[in-house]
Amino acid sequence: MLKDKIDGKIIEFLKENSRESFVDIGKKLKLSESAVRRRVKHLVDSGTIKRFTVEMGEENVTSAIVLVSVDSATDTSKVSGKLAKLDGVKTVYEITGQYDITTIISASNISEINTTIDALRKIQGVIDTNTVIILRKIV
Repeated sequence: MLKDKIDGKIIEFLKENSRESFVDIGKKLKLSESAVRRRVKHLVDSGTIKRFTVEMGEENVTSAIVLVSVDSATDTSKVSGKLAKLDGVKTVYEITGQYDITTIISASNISEINTTIDALRKIQGVIDTNTVIILRKIV
């Protein structure tokens, strides 16, 4: 839970660069390092900040496009919402054509991609998938 606008600014700085030091954040906000540290600890303890993550460069990840067919009796938007919550799913698109949804999955290896696809296939309403591994990005 945010206490004030300063907490919001701290979160914005950490979103931009979670490795930014408390000293540097403090200088920007005219606060001491210990004040920033206390605020971040409170944000973590209260559950406002759940985790700090690492985003890997494209050359270090494997990505896949998964086309998903949804049962006609199932609300596609509900399936899309469940897909968006899976680990590794970066983007979800509702589309027209043979398939109803397209997802972009990224992970550090094929095994993790497979784990996400297995979870995706277990979602109620998913009746078929077609997976394409991305070999390289041109643009």
